[in-house]
Amino acid sequence: MALVNIIKYEGDNTTFVWKHPKTDFNTMSQLIVHENQEAVLFKNGQALDLFEAGKYTLSTDNIPILRRFTSIPTGGRTPFHCEVYFINKTHQMAIKWGTDSQVQYMDPTYNFPLQIGASGEMVLSVCDSKKLLVKVVGTENVLTQESLVQKFRAFLMSKVKPYIAAVMQNATYSIFEADSHMAEFSDDLHSMLIPDFKEYGLSLEKFFVTTIAKPEGETAYEKFKDIHIRQYSDVAEAKLKQQTDIIYAQTEAQKTVIESQAIAQKRAQEGYTYQQERGFDVAEQVAQNEAVGEFTNMGVGFGTMAGVGGAVGGMVGGMMNDAMNSTAAPAAQPAGDSMADFKQKLEKLMLMKEMGALSDEEFAQAKANLLSQL
Repeated sequence: MALVNIIKYEGDNTTFVWKHPKTDFNTMSQLIVHENQEAVLFKNGQALDLFEAGKYTLSTDNIPILRRFTSIPTGGRTPFHCEVYFINKTHQMAIKWGTDSQVQYMDPTYNFPLQIGASGEMVLSVCDSKKLLVKVVGTENVLTQESLVQKFRAFLMSKVKPYIAAVMQNATYSIFEADSHMAEFSDDLHSMLIPDFKEYGLSLEKFFVTTIAKPEGETAYEKFKDIHIRQYSDVAEAKLKQQTDIIYAQTEAQKTVIESQAIAQKRAQEGYTYQQERGFDVAEQVAQNEAVGEFTNMGVGFGTMAGVGGAVGGMVGGMMNDAMNSTAAPAAQPAGDSMADFKQKLEKLMLMKEMGALSDEEFAQAKANLLSQL
């Protein structure tokens, strides 16, 4: 048996706690502790000293010269028991967790019981080595990520499931919006679980929710899902219609401006004004509304338009007055003058017909009156 032993960590980085296989070593043995590690020396069943990174000379009751004599009563085994546990202080990442069943809670939005499940990953580290050894490890030789998850599975389910229900019931978002609030959901659960892990000497560095299991296909869930979707789709549709109406109104207004500019340019090119155009419109309307076939009434109407329609009204009114005068008893005129006057009046009547001021019947009656004067 060696007089002095070298005791150092020989595990991997996925191990939380590792017990050195050498026990009951002699005094003056050398303990080597690496960075991000701690070592706990147990003597006679008690956790005594805690060692951080560095090299240490251990003091035990196992003195090589006297060991042979002190172990005689115990059959060659030393009565002075000692052992060393190494604790890995690095952050243990990607430790998976998940609910074993869905959690029922009362949805605050619809005030109806719904179910939800969750899973994800967490990051752990050791914050109190002695507490972890006493409360979790005990007499085991090793504590790995896998064995830790197995030990903490029931503990985690008893804690995280009611926490999930509490967070969802007090959340400002519904189950249908939970995916977009994953970070907030994770932070809420993380803050709740920190004290629970700390009781066992563990620090919950990170806690991530990566998947939320919704009760797809469940009647109540599908009903509220449809209401939720229609609520937002109706709002979106109303906003789209409002924007479309605004665009349509702007387009129509622009069209009106363009058409007005085109009409104004046309008037300028043809040499008349808006007032003159309106005078012609009034003249045409009066001509349509006056008693059909009553030539004298039409004359009165067109005479009135002479003051309303400006140049156009005056022109039409003058033409109508001439036509009216032609129906009076003919005065004695030379034959040549009579034919020239008849031709001039007929041309005026034809122009009025082309303008729409006279119908075919009115034009025929007026022409007959002129012919009767010859």
